[in-house]
Amino acid sequence: MIGVGLTLLWPNNMMIFETFLVLILVGVLGFLYSYMLWYFSIYIVTNQRIRQISQRGLFKKSVVDLGLDKIQSISYGVSGIRAGLMGYGTIVIQTAVGDLVISMVKNSEKIYNDLQNLINEK
Repeated sequence: MIGVGLTLLWPNNMMIFETFLVLILVGVLGFLYSYMLWYFSIYIVTNQRIRQISQRGLFKKSVVDLGLDKIQSISYGVSGIRAGLMGYGTIVIQTAVGDLVISMVKNSEKIYNDLQNLINEK
């Protein structure tokens, strides 16, 4: 927005226009990087375990494998108007070792209920 304002104030100054384009490029690259980290981070749930594969950078990823018998409790939450309207939430799986937090889960209440049913079957 600052770049648009400066471009409107001094329309003939090419340096301000170039700065505006660089700021847009940096914003687009930051968005693409965040999108790539989100897109390549996945969670696999089976009747025996939960596997989290997280992309941490361009060339780094981590894998967490958690057996269903290790889970102590599961909770979920939806915070904010946008998350409530879009149906996204956060699921927290608590174990003796630590918590596994899964963010931006579509239909978090349904996923929470499905996980609870899997845990109760064990």
